[in-house]
Amino acid sequence: MKSSTSLKIVRLQATDSTNTWAAEHAGEFSSPALVYCHTQNSGRGQRGNSWESEPGKNITASLLFYPEDFPASLQFAISEAIALAIVGFLSDMGVEARIKWPNDIYVGDKKICGILIEHVVEGKNVTRTIAGFGINLNQTHFLSDAPNPVSLRQLTDREYSIEESMERLAAILEITIEQLRKDPGAFHELFLKRLWRYDGCFHLFRDVKTKEEFKALIKKVDRDGILSLQTRQGHERRYFFKEVEHIL
Repeated sequence: MKSSTSLKIVRLQATDSTNTWAAEHAGEFSSPALVYCHTQNSGRGQRGNSWESEPGKNITASLLFYPEDFPASLQFAISEAIALAIVGFLSDMGVEARIKWPNDIYVGDKKICGILIEHVVEGKNVTRTIAGFGINLNQTHFLSDAPNPVSLRQLTDREYSIEESMERLAAILEITIEQLRKDPGAFHELFLKRLWRYDGCFHLFRDVKTKEEFKALIKKVDRDGILSLQTRQGHERRYFFKEVEHIL
């Protein structure tokens, strides 16, 4: 398809996972590419979960790019940037969304997008990133046991063109990549402003290792992605990815 952006767009009819496809074909691209498909058979999410997507209804895509001299210690900035790009895309579509730590996208208490980011690190630098995401666009019936999915169509009662949506998203992602290269630290404050449940209120969490459930407020998120929670007793708890989860 023709694109108004210099970011190469690759359309697949079907694949098991756009992240897997991008990794297997990475050697064919020397510049950023956005791979999306009509039917994704085995989409992957965080914690080994699958991502449900009705064929031809949603955006199932992966962004492949090569950060230049990008310190591995700053890799959470890439996660912040991609999440904010998708929040920006949804805002353009008329829906205000927030980022559920570390990088799911929520509208209210419902999930509209999941993100899976995979890096190749050589030495102290990230040399390749594949950011996969599934955005619920036109799907209205969800059959999996995911507790809280929602789509743009359900929120706005409008049908969206996949092709036009991909063009719009590609333009946003291209700008995001350039901003990342110039100033990776520029995204953090905006990420915090868009953080779901970063509201000074106590919410229910579960420690993944101990299964303990507790109430806490989000105190901060460090630039390396570590989440700091403050319990009702005033104790601070710090968690890295997959170590704690929200309870809806």
